[in-house]
Amino acid sequence: MKYPALENFASLLPRLDQFDCIIDARSESEFALDHIPGAINCPVLSDPERVRVGTMYKQINAFEAKKVGAALVAKNIARHIETLWLDKPKEWRPLVYCWRGGNRSGSMALILAKIGWPAVQLDGGYKAYRAHVSAALLETPLPEFKVICGTTGSGKSRLLQVLDSIGAQVLDLEQLAAHRGSVLGNLPSKPQPSQKMFETLIWEKLRRFDPARPVFVESESKKVGQLRVPDALMDKMRQSPCVSLTLSRPNRVRLLMEDYQHFTESPDTLNTQLDCLTQLHGRDKIDSWHALASGGQMPVLVDELLAAHYDPAYLRSIDRNFIQVGQAEVVQLDDIGEADFLAAAHHLHAASASPDMLTA
Repeated sequence: MKYPALENFASLLPRLDQFDCIIDARSESEFALDHIPGAINCPVLSDPERVRVGTMYKQINAFEAKKVGAALVAKNIARHIETLWLDKPKEWRPLVYCWRGGNRSGSMALILAKIGWPAVQLDGGYKAYRAHVSAALLETPLPEFKVICGTTGSGKSRLLQVLDSIGAQVLDLEQLAAHRGSVLGNLPSKPQPSQKMFETLIWEKLRRFDPARPVFVESESKKVGQLRVPDALMDKMRQSPCVSLTLSRPNRVRLLMEDYQHFTESPDTLNTQLDCLTQLHGRDKIDSWHALASGGQMPVLVDELLAAHYDPAYLRSIDRNFIQVGQAEVVQLDDIGEADFLAAAHHLHAASASPDMLTA
């Protein structure tokens, strides 16, 4: 094969994991918005450089802009080679892409190939990859799901984490979305990804699942924080068999106190989030919850939030949105210790495993 080779994403997908490096040649901001899983960002033009060259195109002419752009591209590619790839052997196989598979990735792929590496350039660039992901989330047959249902604080997310740790197939949408799925669910130390990146992360998980085994997922709403769950995925989840996880309310309060420690340590932050519930519960109720938070009475506040807000909201929505919840297998947790979740996870995993897995 002559290098650099130009290949489309459909032909590359079965071999995507075989590349030694996937190089995103776009700018920092483009990469941050979304990128192929596992890619590293090696801009041939940085964000400020793109602005500079683009301004020259508009205000001077294309020829002058191309001269400056070529010099910048050459310097940047040289820096990447010197700092990242000088130690790579001749067999090192890079895949390079940019926005549309044009000059940015073409320049880098050409230089890498001239050195002697078997470089491949993605035809159509990121746009072709993004089109593939969008189509896959609409058209690809989805796995069989088992939906973990349960009121707020019943331990659904913890159970998913333990299921994952023992080898079950898990799609943890809240983990992918960096959000716990409620009005108080934002994670202060971790911003949510973009919608495109969220869909990329879902696609990457789905494509690696064994279709012969079920996938455990939580009974999410259509939005996880500011991010929207793809429609086809949401529809399949809502039609799937359910597991109903139950835990006493005192234990749910304990669990939530552990999981939302950032709020217990910062009552002002919690009170700001509680203001979002004013339209539902009225100013007087919100003020009383503010007083509990500011007064250090967090267990009392959490219990009231469960009774007045979260439990009624769950009961209003679960039967309407998950049609098999009435036939759900009930899994009772007696406590919130590691052993309790591990026992529940082993039970569910064993019940969902194929006979071949059980005898392996």
